[in-house]
Amino acid sequence: MKKWLKAMRLRTLPLASSVVFAGASTAWSSPNFSVSIFSLLWLTVLLLQILSNLANDYGDYAHGTDNDQRVGPKRSVQAGEISPKQMKGAIILTSLLALIVGLCTLWLSFGVTSQLIMMLVFTILGLASIAAAIKYTAGKNPYGYKGLGDLFVFVFFGLIGVIGVHFVLAHSWSWGALWNALTIGALSTGVLNLNNLRDHVNDKQSGKNTIVVHLGFDKGKFYHYFILTIAALGMIISASFSQNWAALIPLLIVIANGLKVMTTQDPARLDPELKKLALAALFFSILQLIPLSIFF
Repeated sequence: MKKWLKAMRLRTLPLASSVVFAGASTAWSSPNFSVSIFSLLWLTVLLLQILSNLANDYGDYAHGTDNDQRVGPKRSVQAGEISPKQMKGAIILTSLLALIVGLCTLWLSFGVTSQLIMMLVFTILGLASIAAAIKYTAGKNPYGYKGLGDLFVFVFFGLIGVIGVHFVLAHSWSWGALWNALTIGALSTGVLNLNNLRDHVNDKQSGKNTIVVHLGFDKGKFYHYFILTIAALGMIISASFSQNWAALIPLLIVIANGLKVMTTQDPARLDPELKKLALAALFFSILQLIPLSIFF
C-alpha cells in the first residue's frame, strides 16, 4: 500500500481539489446545487488526477525520461517498486473507476429525459479528460513530449474543469466561473512550468520537448512570469466579481513565487515552489467557496 500511495503522488491532490472548489464557489447558491453531486464530482476529479500521475509514472519510464539524471522525486516504476505490468493494470483500473463515478455523477445531475443531451456532452468531455490524463506522457506520440502539456493543463484544469463543475452543479452559465477557471488554469499551468524548469536539462536529453526546452531556462522563466500575471489578473477579476476580497490573500504566494523564480539559477531549488503554487490555487478556491466574511 505504501508504494502505491507514493505512486499516486497525493501531494498533487490539493491542486486537483482546487478545480472542484473553484467551480462550486459560483454554484453553491443555485437551487440545483447538491452536496452528493459535489462529493461525487470531487471524487471523480481526484481519480482523474491519480490516473494522470500513474500514467505519467509509466509513460516517462517507457520513454526513458525517468533516469538517474532526473532532478525530481524518484518514480515508482523507475525505482523498481512497481512493475510496468502492474502499473498498466492500475491505470486501467483507475480509468474504469473514474468513468463509473463520473457517469453516476452525470446521471444524478442530468439523468432526466429533457437533459440527456447535456449528459451526453459531459460524458464526451469526461472521456476526453481520461484520454488526456493518459496521453500526457504514455502511449505513442504523447502530447507532453511535443510542448502541448501547458495548453492541455490550462484547458482541462481551467476552462473545462472549473466551468464544467459549475455547470454540472448549477445547470447554468456563470461569468464568475470563467474568471475562476482562468485563475486555476493559469496556476495549474504554472505548477507544470515549474516542474519543467526543474527538469529541463534531463527533459532535453530524453527528447521531452516541453516549452521550457524550446525556450531555454532563462526565457522559460519569463514565460513563467507571464503565466503568473494571468493568474494574478484572474484572481483580481474573480475577487472583484464576487466582492470577496479575502480571495486575494493567496496573491502574496504568487508574487513570492515569481520573485523566487527570478532569483533562482539552480533548477533543483525550484522543487519546493511546486507545492507552494499548488497551495495558492487551493487557498484561492477555498476562500472563494467559504468567504472569510462569514467569520466576522
